[in-house]
Amino acid sequence: MEPLERWAGEQYRHAASAMLASISPVAIVKHRPGFGRSFGARRGAIVASPVCADYDPDPDYFYHWYRDSAIVIDALRHVADDGLEPRALEHFADFVRFSLALASLDGRRLVEAPAWRTAVREDFARFLRPDDELAAVHGEAVGAETRVNPDGTLDISKWARPQHDGPALRALAVLRWARSRRLDPGLATAVATLLRADLAFTLARGRLPCFDIWEEELGLHYYTLRVAAAALEEGAEWLELEGEPRAAAECREEAARQLAELDGYWLPDARFYRSRVLASGQRSTKELDISVILASLHAADDARHSVGDPRMHATLERLDALFDARYPINHDRPAERGPAMGRYAEDRYYSGGAYYFSTLGAAELCFRAAALSCAPSSLAWMRRGDAYLETVRAFTPAAGNLSEQFDRATGEQTSAKHLAWSYAACITCLSARNAALRRARPPS
Repeated sequence: MEPLERWAGEQYRHAASAMLASISPVAIVKHRPGFGRSFGARRGAIVASPVCADYDPDPDYFYHWYRDSAIVIDALRHVADDGLEPRALEHFADFVRFSLALASLDGRRLVEAPAWRTAVREDFARFLRPDDELAAVHGEAVGAETRVNPDGTLDISKWARPQHDGPALRALAVLRWARSRRLDPGLATAVATLLRADLAFTLARGRLPCFDIWEEELGLHYYTLRVAAAALEEGAEWLELEGEPRAAAECREEAARQLAELDGYWLPDARFYRSRVLASGQRSTKELDISVILASLHAADDARHSVGDPRMHATLERLDALFDARYPINHDRPAERGPAMGRYAEDRYYSGGAYYFSTLGAAELCFRAAALSCAPSSLAWMRRGDAYLETVRAFTPAAGNLSEQFDRATGEQTSAKHLAWSYAACITCLSARNAALRRARPPS
């Protein structure tokens, strides 16, 4: 077997290339005959998967998810820094323009001109959104849509809505691009417009109940609160530079309230941050959830509830133990491999198995923790991160293609093929590893 270092370099380059297939996939036309519609894609749209499937058996992921697209455009920044995509800034500009155009969506138009419903097959009518839900989608509410079609039109199918993490994640990604690049005046103006809208949405809705990152349960969620707090903190710095101290102070005050609320998510007896507090008041069986780890990565700051938080490390330990016990592919694994990581206990989606972005996320936390630590702790974190990477390598085909999941018993890839989030997670994980290695081996 080739050294991990060489595999990681090859896999990074493949992930960077494969992820581009989901960005502005204008050559693809997706047919949804059950809904009587066909869709192309506009420049700037980012689909969760460029593979046109119809739950046959793979899921239909030819949508622009707010969350996934923000994660992908943020990963593209690393690809650009490494010189692997000369058109990266153009892709970013397209993404900003596409995102701005979504603000004009108005579900009331669909209600007022309902002829489109006649093209829907009778057996698909039960999957349509009701008129009252569509009519509520306009203005600020567009930001809670979860996903849209890649041609920039509203998704007419029933789905888990509202979700409030998308605008916060988009603001974080856009802020990071803006800080690291010189933008032409037109793009700078568009960025400022989008940021103000996303920060206003996050300020207003960051602590309102919504569906979780997996689009399954309504309540308040660690992930959503954490990325909202990060967006408001980083947004406040930008607002200060824009000469808006009052707006900046408002963002900082709300971020502080969100972080304080997250302090209460720590369960001292169970030794982990719970992922959610349900709107129903009932306890969820999904409280121990990898989304907490992902929140620390996507927030990417040094505040509490970060990759350096000992309670975050304790949460990772509990997740390790959970998946180590539940997944047959983790039993009797070689000593150099860490556990394959899933989402939460009793997951039933497709194989309910390991996710590439979960296992890569665990590795990324280790590499980021290594960069914050001194020897010998730094070396221990690096070894632990590499152990997760060895598991990803073991269940990645030679071509380097990444699906959404790999089966908990067989390790075979399942669910969506060529998942953009899987490639993005690979890119950010290996970028974090390289950064930790550079810190450990500074140039002479």
